[in-house]
Amino acid sequence: MKLYIKYMVSNRCKMVVKEALKDLGLHFVMVDLGEVEIMERITEQQRDTLKDTLFNAGLELMDDKRSILIEKIKNTIIEIVHHSEEMIKVSFSVYLSEKLHHDYTYMANLFSEFQGTTIEQFIILHKVEKIKELLIYGELNITEIAYKMNYSSNAHLSSQFKKVTGLTLYYWTYRSFP
Repeated sequence: MKLYIKYMVSNRCKMVVKEALKDLGLHFVMVDLGEVEIMERITEQQRDTLKDTLFNAGLELMDDKRSILIEKIKNTIIEIVHHSEEMIKVSFSVYLSEKLHHDYTYMANLFSEFQGTTIEQFIILHKVEKIKELLIYGELNITEIAYKMNYSSNAHLSSQFKKVTGLTLYYWTYRSFP
């Protein structure tokens, strides 16, 4: 049986969910960002308890199919931007359509309607956060970061970074990390 969980965006969230399932005597096959597969059918009482436990941890058990799809979109983006070393060889729109088995236009319209922003803006915001993280670590130069984050050039990365943060890459780097 599959369960879908909102706001599940890190390995820490996975640990919280695993512990909650264990406390309820439920056995999981898979715990991934936003999605859990358990072996048993969950009773109404177990579902209510799990819902409360997750809520107290800042997570939310979901039932609505559209909300579930939106979370899948967000979690797929977070996974590929923050947690994957894999460089996708196709556009994000093609990648999302293939991975989630939905038409991209449908997903984009649904996402915009419920989130108040576009999928593209969501991707850009997460890429900028990842770029900040990479700058903090200082292990990669701007060219390497641009390549890793799948930008066509340093100029494109710099332009997008400035548009989102209001600061240049260089100013942000040296101002924040002397």
